[in-house]
Amino acid sequence: MVNMSSWEMIRLGDLVSIKHGWPFKTEFISEDLTGRPIVVNIGNFRYTGGFRFDDTKVREYRGDYPPEYNLCAGDILLVMTCQTSEGEILGIPARVPDDGRTYLHNQRLGKVIVIHPEKVRSDFLYCLFLYPEFNRWLFTSSSGTKILHTAPKRIESFEFNLPPLNEQREIAKILWDLDSKIELNQQMNKTLEAIGHAIFKHWFINFEFPNEEGKPYKSSGGEMVDSDLEKIPKEWKYGKYSDLVEITTGKGLKREEFVENGKFPVMGANGELGRTDNFLFDENLILTGRVGTLGTVYVVRDKVWISDNVLISKAKSNEFFYYSYYTLRNFEFESLNRGSTQPLITQTDLKNQTCLIPNHTILVLFNKILSSVLNKIYDNNFQNKNLSQIRNLLLPKLMSGKIRVPVEA
Repeated sequence: MVNMSSWEMIRLGDLVSIKHGWPFKTEFISEDLTGRPIVVNIGNFRYTGGFRFDDTKVREYRGDYPPEYNLCAGDILLVMTCQTSEGEILGIPARVPDDGRTYLHNQRLGKVIVIHPEKVRSDFLYCLFLYPEFNRWLFTSSSGTKILHTAPKRIESFEFNLPPLNEQREIAKILWDLDSKIELNQQMNKTLEAIGHAIFKHWFINFEFPNEEGKPYKSSGGEMVDSDLEKIPKEWKYGKYSDLVEITTGKGLKREEFVENGKFPVMGANGELGRTDNFLFDENLILTGRVGTLGTVYVVRDKVWISDNVLISKAKSNEFFYYSYYTLRNFEFESLNRGSTQPLITQTDLKNQTCLIPNHTILVLFNKILSSVLNKIYDNNFQNKNLSQIRNLLLPKLMSGKIRVPVEA
């Protein structure tokens, strides 16, 4: 039996208080970033914890607000209200980044204020809010049918075993080291994606691919010829996206065919939906959402099941693969949307999208260069998956005391 005599059963509200955010409703800026305060909302939270910010998720505020809603770097926020379909994000934490920006939190989030720092560490609290037992408790104690709600008093009523400060420090360090490596890989992937996109733009939009002497083609006097749309390099042409790829859709999976620890991932418009013991494909494919989610484009390899809300692009030849991937990412998906109640793209519309077809030599060279970039992204994602599995296995055992960490006296 685990000796936890040094651990204290305690109520969360005896250590912290939870403060609702401000009801920011209007006066948002949705254009270019201006340096105004950013209002954090539940769309900025990852299901695994932590923030995500991109151009579609940032909301800057230009109105007045009480100054006490300014957040400090390191402050912990919790999701307190969400759609039932997003229920697993209820109670998920994120820490305010230290990037020089001003952040504010709206009323759907709760700020965690430590009132007894001599008893509890904030980094340990962050781990606690990712503890499955806390997540299950909060979900089952929430109210609402279509919208799930929790409240500061309800969160503060959670009881758990609190280890001594030195053991809190070591538990948090183990989990934070894993999260830091995951975050580093994610940041590296963003950089690699940006490099790939920059090369694509330089070669196929600015026409500055290397000529036979290794110099930028257009600015070095490369021959440009007329086309129906614009002047393009000699031996290039405009065609359709279907000249590069074959397009199909995935197949729906019955609820009973999902297996918690299945052998193969089930992929949807935004990524993995779950696991199953069957697979549909075992090859390099490019996926994008067909219905519901538009604009997300990613690559899969190996054995996978792909759901029917996904359009699948299979390159007609190997040298087309990475060029097809970046070409698809460059399409304006909003202009392809045929949906009224929810976004929808048809196979036919995607097949008929106009795109540039470079000559074979340049496609082979681009494929060779970009394969190293996307292979590294794939390796990082694979490593993150393993690190996440390790973290998810360790976290409940560390937080419950089933695994004890050595601490200095």
